[in-house]
Amino acid sequence: MSRTRTALLAAFALLASGTGTAVAAMPPDAGPAAVPCTVDYKVQNQWDSGFTAAVTVTNHTAAKTSWAVKWSYAGNQKITNGWNANLSQSGNAVTAANESYNGTLSTGSSISFGFNASYSGTNAMPTTFTLDGVTCNVDGGGGPTDPPDPTGPKVDNPYAGAKVYVNPQWSANARAETGGSRIANQPTGVWLDRIAAINGAGGKMGLRAHLDEALKQKGSDEMVVQLVIYNLPGRDCAALASNGELGPTEIDKYKTQYIDPIAAILADPKYADLRIVTTIEIDSLPNLVTNAGGRPTATPECDVMKANGNYVKGVGYALNKLGDTENVYNYVDAGHHGWIGWDDNFGPSADVFKQAATAEGATVNDVHGFITNTANYSALKEDHFTINDTVAGKSVRESKWVDWNRYVDELSFAQAFREKLVSVGFDSGVGMLIDTSRNGWGGASRPSGPGAMTSVDTYVDGGRYDRRLNPGNWCNQSGAGLGERPQAAPASGIDAYVWMKPPGESDGASKEIPNDEGKGFDRMCDPTYEGNPRNNFNMSGALPDAPLSGHWFSAQFQELMRNAHPAL
Repeated sequence: MSRTRTALLAAFALLASGTGTAVAAMPPDAGPAAVPCTVDYKVQNQWDSGFTAAVTVTNHTAAKTSWAVKWSYAGNQKITNGWNANLSQSGNAVTAANESYNGTLSTGSSISFGFNASYSGTNAMPTTFTLDGVTCNVDGGGGPTDPPDPTGPKVDNPYAGAKVYVNPQWSANARAETGGSRIANQPTGVWLDRIAAINGAGGKMGLRAHLDEALKQKGSDEMVVQLVIYNLPGRDCAALASNGELGPTEIDKYKTQYIDPIAAILADPKYADLRIVTTIEIDSLPNLVTNAGGRPTATPECDVMKANGNYVKGVGYALNKLGDTENVYNYVDAGHHGWIGWDDNFGPSADVFKQAATAEGATVNDVHGFITNTANYSALKEDHFTINDTVAGKSVRESKWVDWNRYVDELSFAQAFREKLVSVGFDSGVGMLIDTSRNGWGGASRPSGPGAMTSVDTYVDGGRYDRRLNPGNWCNQSGAGLGERPQAAPASGIDAYVWMKPPGESDGASKEIPNDEGKGFDRMCDPTYEGNPRNNFNMSGALPDAPLSGHWFSAQFQELMRNAHPAL
């Protein structure tokens, strides 16, 4: 049960009374700008011996480069661990100081942190908070026994009848490009790819800033906000370009410093009218199937993550904690057809997803759906050949491109994989998303009909829209184009086509670039690389001169617009 303490505290000049005692005076028309700071303290969950709390501090004075919030408990509360602040306690007195990554607190902006604590007897709320020694107002609504605001039951398809949030920072980057205004109003995913991203890092807006902006865009309509939850320990064990900040064993840090703070923000009743779609940990679970366990495609890093179980634990924990909020819709990443479409990957992947969905307190009810092709390039639908075609006595499956896969495009794969997921125990109403941000493959190279019937390879290669050298190529692909525009319920079993990967944001650097984001250099992003077992030793097909993953890549953005299908 969530509970919030509301109390108006001294925040103005102290006036001396006739007895010389200092008392607080507040002008009757005082607004937020008249007070130096406000604090919102919420107990989000409480049990017999402990509780979880979230604190949001808003600064109304001059900008700060460091900060410290202090309060005291009346009882025996003891903080056991926290996130997004350096917490210390002496007796009943608590100090929460900034971490190295979130010291900046500009005028009018807020910072959020949280913690777990123990107690016995009564868990009385603190009544006085200070920010850098100045007393703040305590904001919020409702007394200690008030339940959280009801948000109502989930809808079957969150995208149906709803607008989708347009990230103003991505939109500004798009508008700054020649011709970019044609797509600048398209909705894209917001990537929370490190702990610092929760409060904003590298000049990017934090999670609360995005949610507040979404409320403005919402108006009286329904509004979907798309978040990518992407910071597992040992992240992306088969692709160094998107390695993360957490080591393979740092599952506790993932839980308490990453997922818990995100869950606390999403649970804020202020955002209860938003439909929050989360894409859970792209590329994680499929790696446990295809890139571990003695296969030719295995990497030592993926073997470690399979052995320690922290991908499964992390995804389960995220599903459990985020799924507790009624207006959050969790979609688990399910790779793409060119990754798990083969017989020996298809069923085992569904089994691993079921394992994760029932780990760390999660249940299949915490999974609203799955997403395929996230940040990838697989064509939505190949029109010029099917898996059942034969040429010169050979099946299309025998072509070098298809290579015995059961699926030739993303739509057929997503629909079939949905049925498989239901068969292993997921809800029959589970929905699928397909990322179409970069799988249009239009332009002059787009085939207008089937290939020559000379051989099964000429037939497939001459007719396929996907112009990659191999379906395993994933980094900044040359010749790619924008795909279908985001839309709700475009096909049976598909909740939406989405642009979860913001077009124009790099997949990885084409050469090693030192950075403080935990991102490595992967040769698959190097246009001179001749490949590995995961792409059958083909050239990488990557564009040159690419920046770090997530950074703006103008040349790629322009190419995506040129090769868009449908054309711009």
